Amino acid sequence: MPPRPRNMRPNIVTEAGVSTRLNQYWESIPFLTSAIVIVCGAIYLVCLLFGYDSFAEVCFLPSAVLSRFQVYRIYTSIFFHGSLLHVLFNMMALVPLGSEMERVMGSVRLLYVTVLLATSNAILHILIAILVAYNPIQPLEYFMNECAIGFSGVLFSMIVIETSLSGAQSRSVFGLFNVPAKWYPFLLLVVFQLLMENVSLLGHLCGIISGFAYTYGLFNILIPGTSFYSSIESSSLLSSCVRRPKFIVCTGGNTSGYIPTHSSQNSTSGGILSGNVWRNLSSLIPQREVSAQPTEDSRFPGRGRTLGSVQGQAASGLHSDSSLQARLLDNSSPDQPLDSSAHDTAQQLSGGRNSAGNVATVPAGVPQNQGANASEEEIKKLVSMGFDRTQVEVALAAADGDLNVAVEILMSQQG
Repeated sequence: MPPRPRNMRPNIVTEAGVSTRLNQYWESIPFLTSAIVIVCGAIYLVCLLFGYDSFAEVCFLPSAVLSRFQVYRIYTSIFFHGSLLHVLFNMMALVPLGSEMERVMGSVRLLYVTVLLATSNAILHILIAILVAYNPIQPLEYFMNECAIGFSGVLFSMIVIETSLSGAQSRSVFGLFNVPAKWYPFLLLVVFQLLMENVSLLGHLCGIISGFAYTYGLFNILIPGTSFYSSIESSSLLSSCVRRPKFIVCTGGNTSGYIPTHSSQNSTSGGILSGNVWRNLSSLIPQREVSAQPTEDSRFPGRGRTLGSVQGQAASGLHSDSSLQARLLDNSSPDQPLDSSAHDTAQQLSGGRNSAGNVATVPAGVPQNQGANASEEEIKKLVSMGFDRTQVEVALAAADGDLNVAVEILMSQQG
């Protein structure tokens, strides 16, 4: 008696261990998004282990950027976080936003957009801080000395861009209620200001403004073309990264290859770094057209029914047809020479293409008076069949003396 087969549990997939699920979740996060999570988490752990809390040296401080020209603060400030909850909340928000944008834009393009958003946030932060701190009505110098750290400024820009990308008319706020999509980032700004302490109002507000500026196409002049990203991806320095399964090339995501903007929905953005100058100039240069191959006429297939000998097959089918029609439709009197009447009619039908028409009218290697010198017996044989003598002569000339083809021509005329 054979052993009973073991029944496989139907829920074996759902019973996977926690480590397996975490590994699958991590592998689903694209390359750049996971790299940002690793960098921010590693920096926080290093600061925690070594007791580093001198964030005043790396945070974004408008007064230090202007007075001491410490531009590095623009980029160091986005990777440092003040607490465990700070880094956890930011990275938990980054994973869905960054993954969605990276799958659409590609890893290198998202890196460029992240740097662009961080830079624009810092510039707007400085400009607004100067206006608020030195206004003649109520000066508030606090914003010039505000020390801001964290990735949340870029996250607010991503929220605006992702909301525009989704095309949703309304968004849910923590699953409690829905608000119009265009007000969603501002409502989050108010909620975070009310629920959390030490939150940079100006940093988040500048992130929202940068996101809308990108969405409405104000940064299009700074967005490179696809060739720029492709050249970076083909670099030998990134060869090990590009080969990784989580890496998304610029042309591997959305077919349009970029986030839709308000100014242009289906056109690639070009600018200073676009690399499209040669492409735009080359479009003005006349290109060589490739002519289509001549197709065989279905009415006269094969070589046996073409006008002329083998040497005359170089003539196009269009001119051959016009010459054939000229001979078949010739209504000239018998007194006129046959070849001259056919030639004159062919000139009228060819519409100025006389040189090509002449090739088909007088094929190489065939005497011009071949139709006139057709044997009298063949002519009498066809006349005895009830055909007109003039039509018989024209048909024999068109058929190059082939009696069977001439009969077919005459029968088609009778039909």
